[in-house]
Amino acid sequence: MTTISKRTGALGTENAFTVLAEVSKRLRQGADIKNFCIGQPDFDTPENIKQAAIKAMKEGKTGYTPSAGIFELQAAVATRFIRTRKVEVKPEHVAVACGGKPFIYWSVLCTTDYGVGDEIIYPNPGFPIYQSQIVAHGAKPIPLPLVEEKEFAFDMEDLKKRITAKTKMLIINSPQNPTGGVLKKEELKEIADLATDHDFWVYSDEVYSTLAYDAPFQSIASIEGMLDRTIMVDCVSKSYAMTGWRLGYAANKTLAPHFARWMTNTDSCANQPTQWAVVEALNGPQDESEKMARSFKERRNLIVKLLNNINGIRCLSPGGAFYVWPNVTQACKKVGAESSEDFRRMLLDQGVACLADIHFGEKNPGQNEEYVRFSYATAKDEIIEGMKRVKEFVEG
Repeated sequence: MTTISKRTGALGTENAFTVLAEVSKRLRQGADIKNFCIGQPDFDTPENIKQAAIKAMKEGKTGYTPSAGIFELQAAVATRFIRTRKVEVKPEHVAVACGGKPFIYWSVLCTTDYGVGDEIIYPNPGFPIYQSQIVAHGAKPIPLPLVEEKEFAFDMEDLKKRITAKTKMLIINSPQNPTGGVLKKEELKEIADLATDHDFWVYSDEVYSTLAYDAPFQSIASIEGMLDRTIMVDCVSKSYAMTGWRLGYAANKTLAPHFARWMTNTDSCANQPTQWAVVEALNGPQDESEKMARSFKERRNLIVKLLNNINGIRCLSPGGAFYVWPNVTQACKKVGAESSEDFRRMLLDQGVACLADIHFGEKNPGQNEEYVRFSYATAKDEIIEGMKRVKEFVEG
């Protein structure tokens, strides 16, 4: 009898999509639900970007491209990184992929060997694909706790304790999913010193780089000596409301050719019309992207205020992305929820969809607090009505 491999059976997933399927089913059945569970801008892709894709198709630009991407896109990405990260990047140091996710597993594949105990440190709570891809490709995942007391950064002493001779890579994500936390410049400098001293790679997930609200975005690659050991990854999904276009890019002088070879082995190349659309996104007017960022900041301020007005919930103001990570420990006690997941299910019955902390990794040792994630990538009136329902449920 045929069987499924243990690797596939144990493969993790992105629970936002699992919950979204549950929410979608209820919506089809006529339920009234305010949806805060998916990180997807509610804006349309700017028209100039759509027209660039149409133009490319009409001009017959629909065939294979080099696996690393068309030169025009490599050059546009390099220029973007030079301008926004203040680093020197050449077009040939850039690789393009079908979204940002491929760079996670390509980086694991490029920096570790299967089953020999190579370790990768990653943030917890964090984007769940980090942990699932580390495991799937035979490396050892080392979770690094993010703590509320540090505005959902990590304790540097905790990081030091987790570094061993087997540490091959550290994953950082700033602004962060799911907490919205942003690493400060002095924290990035301490990480850089550790990476240099212990000789490990840093995977810098910067897909929310345009959504840093309270201070200019900082990349660890801009710190002296870090450019060559940093894998800078960004994409157009969040910045330009292009989630379904599936286009991401990374820069690293050493690894870019290897990323291209992995692309040859997997998808051959990214969709060519989409690549031309992203050339326009990066080189064209930035008005719409900046407008989105301003709107998200306003929504952040609104949802944080409304959550903190609910007895039993406290919520830090996140420095970036479009997520809040409120502490609902007391709210759980008030409504009789045994956990944040129990609380999430109760909220769904009240017409509010969100995600629980367990959707972003196992609870850290000693963690007694409960958290949920709300994505505020939705309209203000939806936020107001949704938080009204939460308040009535918790306080009622």
